[in-house]
Amino acid sequence: MTQQPETPRPPREAAGACYGQRLDHALCYAAEGFRQVTRKGGTGVPYLMHLLAVAALVGDHGGSEDQIIAALLHDTLEDLEVTARDLDLRFGPAVTGMVEALSDTTVRPKPAWRVRKETYLARLAQEPPEVKLVSAADKIHNLQSVLRSLRLQGAGIWREFNAAPPEQVWYYRAVLEALTTGWDHPILDELRALVEAFAVEVEGPFGAEGRP
Repeated sequence: MTQQPETPRPPREAAGACYGQRLDHALCYAAEGFRQVTRKGGTGVPYLMHLLAVAALVGDHGGSEDQIIAALLHDTLEDLEVTARDLDLRFGPAVTGMVEALSDTTVRPKPAWRVRKETYLARLAQEPPEVKLVSAADKIHNLQSVLRSLRLQGAGIWREFNAAPPEQVWYYRAVLEALTTGWDHPILDELRALVEAFAVEVEGPFGAEGRP
Protein backbone atom coordinates (compact mmCIF):
# COMPACT_ATOMS: atom_id res chain seq x y z
CA MET A 1 0.00 0.00 0.00
CA THR A 2 1.37 3.34 -1.01
CA GLN A 3 1.78 5.59 2.03
CA GLN A 4 0.00 8.86 1.57
CA PRO A 5 2.08 11.93 2.33
CA GLU A 6 1.23 13.48 5.65
CA THR A 7 -0.84 16.60 5.35
CA PRO A 8 1.17 19.51 6.75
CA ARG A 9 -0.30 20.92 9.93
CA PRO A 10 -0.83 24.67 10.09
CA PRO A 11 1.67 26.39 12.34
CA ARG A 12 0.49 26.80 15.92
CA GLU A 13 -0.36 30.35 16.77
CA ALA A 14 2.12 31.92 19.14
CA ALA A 15 0.57 32.74 22.47
CA GLY A 16 0.04 36.45 23.02
CA ALA A 17 2.96 38.01 24.84
CA CYS A 18 2.20 39.29 28.34
CA TYR A 19 4.80 42.03 28.05
CA GLY A 20 7.19 43.53 25.55
CA GLN A 21 10.94 43.83 25.24
CA ARG A 22 10.97 47.13 27.13
CA LEU A 23 10.34 45.15 30.30
CA ASP A 24 13.31 42.89 29.47
CA HIS A 25 15.41 46.03 29.08
CA ALA A 26 14.13 47.50 32.35
CA LEU A 27 15.03 44.32 34.26
CA CYS A 28 18.57 44.43 32.89
CA TYR A 29 18.85 48.18 33.49
CA ALA A 30 17.78 47.85 37.13
CA ALA A 31 20.01 44.82 37.72
CA GLU A 32 23.04 46.60 36.31
CA GLY A 33 22.39 49.90 38.05
CA PHE A 34 21.93 48.41 41.52
CA ARG A 35 24.41 45.55 41.20
CA GLN A 36 26.58 46.77 44.11
CA VAL A 37 23.75 48.02 46.36
CA THR A 38 22.22 46.18 49.33
CA ARG A 39 19.17 46.92 51.44
CA LYS A 40 19.34 48.85 54.70
CA GLY A 41 19.02 46.93 57.94
CA GLY A 42 22.20 44.91 57.80
CA THR A 43 20.62 42.01 55.91
CA GLY A 44 22.97 42.04 52.93
CA VAL A 45 19.96 41.48 50.65
CA PRO A 46 20.62 42.83 47.14
CA TYR A 47 18.65 46.00 46.46
CA LEU A 48 17.36 44.44 43.25
CA MET A 49 15.11 42.17 45.35
CA HIS A 50 13.19 45.25 46.48
CA LEU A 51 12.70 46.45 42.92
CA LEU A 52 11.51 43.01 41.79
CA ALA A 53 9.14 42.75 44.75
CA VAL A 54 7.59 46.15 44.06
CA ALA A 55 7.17 45.30 40.37
CA ALA A 56 5.53 41.99 41.31
CA LEU A 57 3.09 43.73 43.66
CA VAL A 58 2.18 46.23 40.96
CA GLY A 59 1.63 43.44 38.44
CA ASP A 60 -0.41 41.39 40.93
CA HIS A 61 -2.69 44.39 41.45
CA GLY A 62 -3.37 44.85 37.76
CA GLY A 63 -0.69 47.40 36.89
CA SER A 64 0.15 48.03 33.25
CA GLU A 65 3.50 47.29 31.64
CA ASP A 66 4.47 50.96 32.03
CA GLN A 67 3.65 50.78 35.75
CA ILE A 68 5.65 47.57 36.19
CA ILE A 69 8.62 49.18 34.43
CA ALA A 70 8.26 52.30 36.59
CA ALA A 71 8.26 50.04 39.66
CA LEU A 72 11.54 48.47 38.56
CA LEU A 73 13.06 51.90 37.97
CA HIS A 74 11.41 53.93 40.73
CA ASP A 75 14.67 54.60 42.60
CA THR A 76 16.94 55.27 39.63
CA LEU A 77 16.61 59.06 39.61
CA GLU A 78 17.04 59.26 43.39
CA ASP A 79 19.96 56.88 43.81
CA LEU A 80 21.84 56.50 40.51
CA GLU A 81 23.65 58.90 38.20
CA VAL A 82 20.73 58.76 35.80
CA THR A 83 18.73 61.65 34.33
CA ALA A 84 15.12 61.87 33.26
CA ARG A 85 16.42 62.27 29.70
CA ASP A 86 18.21 58.92 30.00
CA LEU A 87 15.00 57.20 31.05
CA ASP A 88 12.92 58.98 28.43
CA LEU A 89 15.18 57.78 25.61
CA ARG A 90 15.06 54.18 26.82
CA PHE A 91 11.55 53.74 28.19
CA GLY A 92 9.43 56.65 26.99
CA PRO A 93 7.73 59.65 28.61
CA ALA A 94 5.00 57.74 30.45
CA VAL A 95 7.50 55.68 32.45
CA THR A 96 9.77 58.67 32.99
CA GLY A 97 6.90 60.78 34.30
CA MET A 98 5.97 58.10 36.81
CA VAL A 99 9.55 57.65 38.00
CA GLU A 100 9.89 61.42 38.46
CA ALA A 101 6.64 61.47 40.45
CA LEU A 102 7.84 58.57 42.62
CA SER A 103 11.17 60.27 43.45
CA ASP A 104 11.21 62.31 46.64
CA THR A 105 14.10 64.33 45.19
CA THR A 106 16.49 64.37 42.25
CA VAL A 107 18.59 67.18 43.77
CA ARG A 108 22.24 66.52 44.64
CA PRO A 109 23.12 66.69 47.46
CA LYS A 110 19.77 65.57 48.80
CA PRO A 111 17.86 68.03 51.02
CA ALA A 112 17.27 67.19 54.68
CA TRP A 113 15.12 64.09 55.23
CA ARG A 114 12.05 65.83 56.70
CA VAL A 115 12.05 68.59 54.07
CA ARG A 116 12.12 66.23 51.12
CA LYS A 117 9.54 63.90 52.65
CA GLU A 118 7.10 66.74 53.28
CA THR A 119 7.56 67.96 49.70
CA TYR A 120 7.03 64.44 48.37
CA LEU A 121 3.89 63.92 50.46
CA ALA A 122 2.33 67.14 49.18
CA ARG A 123 2.87 65.95 45.62
CA LEU A 124 1.80 62.36 46.27
CA ALA A 125 -1.67 63.38 47.43
CA GLN A 126 -2.28 64.91 43.99
CA GLU A 127 -0.76 62.16 41.84
CA PRO A 128 -2.94 60.04 39.51
CA PRO A 129 -3.91 56.45 40.40
CA GLU A 130 -1.20 54.86 38.24
CA VAL A 131 1.50 56.58 40.30
CA LYS A 132 -0.22 55.90 43.62
CA LEU A 133 -0.38 52.17 42.91
CA VAL A 134 3.39 51.98 42.45
CA SER A 135 3.99 54.14 45.52
CA ALA A 136 1.73 51.93 47.64
CA ALA A 137 3.56 48.80 46.46
CA ASP A 138 6.91 50.42 47.28
CA LYS A 139 5.82 51.31 50.80
CA ILE A 140 4.34 47.86 51.40
CA HIS A 141 7.58 46.12 50.60
CA ASN A 142 9.63 48.66 52.58
CA LEU A 143 7.48 48.05 55.65
CA GLN A 144 7.61 44.28 55.22
CA SER A 145 11.40 44.43 55.06
CA VAL A 146 11.80 46.77 58.03
CA LEU A 147 9.43 44.76 60.20
CA ARG A 148 11.31 41.57 59.37
CA SER A 149 14.65 43.18 60.20
CA LEU A 150 13.33 44.63 63.46
CA ARG A 151 12.03 41.27 64.60
CA LEU A 152 15.20 39.41 63.63
CA GLN A 153 17.86 41.96 64.58
CA GLY A 154 16.31 44.47 66.92
CA ALA A 155 16.52 48.26 67.15
CA GLY A 156 20.15 48.36 66.02
CA ILE A 157 18.94 48.47 62.43
CA TRP A 158 18.01 52.14 62.86
CA ARG A 159 21.69 53.12 62.70
CA GLU A 160 21.47 52.75 58.92
CA PHE A 161 18.43 54.99 58.50
CA ASN A 162 18.27 58.76 58.01
CA ALA A 163 15.39 59.34 60.44
CA ALA A 164 14.57 58.18 63.96
CA PRO A 165 11.85 55.54 64.48
CA PRO A 166 9.09 57.99 65.53
CA GLU A 167 9.71 60.02 62.38
CA GLN A 168 9.43 56.85 60.32
CA VAL A 169 6.03 56.16 61.87
CA TRP A 170 4.93 59.74 61.08
CA TYR A 171 6.08 59.32 57.49
CA TYR A 172 4.28 56.06 56.74
CA ARG A 173 1.06 57.32 58.30
CA ALA A 174 1.33 60.48 56.21
CA VAL A 175 1.97 58.39 53.07
CA LEU A 176 -1.20 56.43 53.74
CA GLU A 177 -3.15 59.66 54.17
CA ALA A 178 -1.73 61.06 50.91
CA LEU A 179 -2.51 57.89 48.97
CA THR A 180 -6.11 57.79 50.19
CA THR A 181 -6.72 61.36 49.04
CA GLY A 182 -9.13 60.89 46.13
CA TRP A 183 -8.15 57.25 45.57
CA ASP A 184 -9.40 53.91 46.82
CA HIS A 185 -7.89 50.53 45.97
CA PRO A 186 -7.62 47.10 47.65
CA ILE A 187 -3.84 47.53 47.98
CA LEU A 188 -4.49 50.27 50.54
CA ASP A 189 -5.91 47.70 52.96
CA GLU A 190 -2.58 45.84 52.84
CA LEU A 191 -0.68 49.05 53.39
CA ARG A 192 -2.93 50.20 56.23
CA ALA A 193 -2.43 46.94 58.13
CA LEU A 194 1.34 47.17 57.74
CA VAL A 195 1.48 50.81 58.83
CA GLU A 196 -0.36 49.99 62.04
CA ALA A 197 1.76 46.89 62.68
CA PHE A 198 4.86 49.02 62.17
CA ALA A 199 3.57 51.70 64.56
CA VAL A 200 2.93 49.10 67.25
CA GLU A 201 6.37 47.57 66.77
CA VAL A 202 8.18 50.92 66.85
CA GLU A 203 6.18 52.76 69.48
CA GLY A 204 6.42 49.98 72.03
CA PRO A 205 9.76 51.16 73.45
CA PHE A 206 9.04 54.85 72.73
CA GLY A 207 5.44 55.26 73.84
CA ALA A 208 2.88 57.60 72.30
CA GLU A 209 4.83 60.64 73.48
CA GLY A 210 7.71 59.73 71.17
CA ARG A 211 5.69 60.36 68.04
CA PRO A 212 6.20 63.78 66.46
